[in-house]
Amino acid sequence: MIDGYRPDFWHWWILALALIILETVLPGTFFLWMGISALLLGVIVWLASSMGWEMQLMLFAVLSLVSIVGWRTWQRRHPDESDHPTLNRRAEQYIGRVFTLETPIENGFGKVRVGDSLWRVQGSDMPAGRPVRVTAVDGVVLVVEVAEGD
Repeated sequence: MIDGYRPDFWHWWILALALIILETVLPGTFFLWMGISALLLGVIVWLASSMGWEMQLMLFAVLSLVSIVGWRTWQRRHPDESDHPTLNRRAEQYIGRVFTLETPIENGFGKVRVGDSLWRVQGSDMPAGRPVRVTAVDGVVLVVEVAEGD
């Protein structure tokens, strides 16, 4: 930078606006916190207008780092709760449901029909046509047991 040049508060506000607009194009809450840091720094520079550009850049870096790390830490401790927690985990949606074995379970593995697709199942050996209840999921394999009383 040129000697004697100091970014003014409005320079930081323009940067804040640009970063927040960039956040809308590239979502991920990364540029948002940098934009908020630039906005806050603009207020600080407005109140302390004699601050040199070196100090402003250092303060911007520190504010950005603290806000991004702080947000990510808060997100880990307070995850978003969903009314559909298994929405993107299709196999987990089948836990507790009863299906009929399409192929027998031999050597611990068989298949059930779920809608128009076949799912691999794991459980005790049993013949095809037997109703089974899904008790757990192991990757993409449904863990089943004999459905008693169904």
